[in-house]
Amino acid sequence: MLEIKHTLCPSCSVGCGINVILNDGEIVGTFPYKRHPVNAGKNCLNGRTSIESYQNKFQTALVSNSETDTEKAIGDVLKELNSVDASDVTVICSGNNSVEECKAIKEFGESKNYNIAFYADNLKDFGEVASYDDIENAASVFVIGDLLYENPLIGRRIVHAKQNDAKIYALGKSDKSVTFNIADEVATGSVQEFLDSNSANIEESSVIVFNYVDGQEDLEKLENANCKVLPVFSKSNSKGAFSVVDAKSEEEMIELLDNTKVLLVFNDDVVNDIDYDFTKISKIISFAPCENDTTAISNIVIPIKTWLENDGSFVNAMGESQAFSAVVESDVLSEIEIIEKLNG
Repeated sequence: MLEIKHTLCPSCSVGCGINVILNDGEIVGTFPYKRHPVNAGKNCLNGRTSIESYQNKFQTALVSNSETDTEKAIGDVLKELNSVDASDVTVICSGNNSVEECKAIKEFGESKNYNIAFYADNLKDFGEVASYDDIENAASVFVIGDLLYENPLIGRRIVHAKQNDAKIYALGKSDKSVTFNIADEVATGSVQEFLDSNSANIEESSVIVFNYVDGQEDLEKLENANCKVLPVFSKSNSKGAFSVVDAKSEEEMIELLDNTKVLLVFNDDVVNDIDYDFTKISKIISFAPCENDTTAISNIVIPIKTWLENDGSFVNAMGESQAFSAVVESDVLSEIEIIEKLNG
């Protein structure tokens, strides 16, 4: 029997709704959630393939690349934590975690006096930001990053702004940026150069949309811009995580990692995010739904529920909180259940 269930896409911070198709309880596909206010019946390729994390999920815990029982693996984690000083342990929170999971991770880390780290693409929380409707209705839109390719449902709003006669200024890392195809003016230099050269064009009716910066000084310039701004994060709940955990810059992350002996990574791929020699860390422990670059080098990997098996809430890029419910049942432990066992 076919069944349709609504949920949220976990692929970036835009917060699109998707429908998941089940056949006799098994997930077989997705299609857009037509009544969802964010994407209104559209999903990008990442949204359509988002169920792959469920289809490729870990089936068992791993210790030194050997399969083992989850309870035994958790026992091994506890032994590692008890073998070092609290100051040598770093806990990684992530925009992949729900708001509820972020709170549990923070409480766990603080109760043990561990270091807590959260990295959000070297970006920061801007508090009040532009809405998606603000983009469509802007007189001019300044786009930093290839949002039409990397965040297509935000890109769709930029296209609508273009159709509404807005002027589009685009900065990309290469001249192959898809966003350049609709831009009136394009550039491939630094963020500072882009903002400085367009300072006379940035007005109160403008919106700046971006998914990367070159450095922390860019964030200060964006914060002082004479218009609304919207950072678009690569992870679904980075905006929500900001309200729970302080974000660190890449430089701050590297400094902390240099002083870490045991690294606990909750549903993140920090190895892919940060250019660092992770072999310097004695023990890396991942709590993850499926394989990534971080689990590939982890000493212990403990499976967690995928977002399709979990309940929680995400806060999208423009600050709207959206709840989601499990699409399928699972006996796999959630992050919160694992934390309860670690607190034991």
